[in-house]
Amino acid sequence: MSTNNSIIAGIDEVGKGCLFGPVFAGAVILNRSNELNLLSKGLKDSKKLTSLKRQSLVPLIKKQSIAWAIGQASAREIDTEGIRVATEKAMIRALQKFISPPDLIVVDGVLPIRLWQGEQKTQIKGESYFPSIAAASVLAKHARDELIKRLAQQYSFYDLENNKGYGTEIHRNALIEKGPSKLHRKSFLSKLIKD
Repeated sequence: MSTNNSIIAGIDEVGKGCLFGPVFAGAVILNRSNELNLLSKGLKDSKKLTSLKRQSLVPLIKKQSIAWAIGQASAREIDTEGIRVATEKAMIRALQKFISPPDLIVVDGVLPIRLWQGEQKTQIKGESYFPSIAAASVLAKHARDELIKRLAQQYSFYDLENNKGYGTEIHRNALIEKGPSKLHRKSFLSKLIKD
């Protein structure tokens, strides 16, 4: 969204609560007419959309955005620096891909990005208030899911193609039986797996 010629970017994370793989963040800048157009095509919080609907929205969002970007932080960064720092890094990596920084960023949730130097505001359930946040969540979720689908072929034991890295019963049982892979977040598994 841009108001009074100010450029506003919506930003959201995906995969924060997963046991496996990186955390992703999307950042999207939209103008008012593109916001309305995307909403008319069914844009809303990525968690409320089917994977097929997200897939159909991705090219529309990319085409209609003034700018869009995706960043990520690895399982290793999550383990060494903590999930909040890693999530902030993923968000900043997305924002740094823009040619110039936005005048304001709106971040989904309650936690600001502590390392961001510019203006920002947080919004609980931001996807319901800012189409740019909803668009960012769709891009980030689609990109992360596609990565996990590719990795699932290599790590087939954990049923990743179905759980996308979240701690389902099948996933947890596989971890207990086989132990974690190098892409699991070891810091998330302390109660599940004893060293």
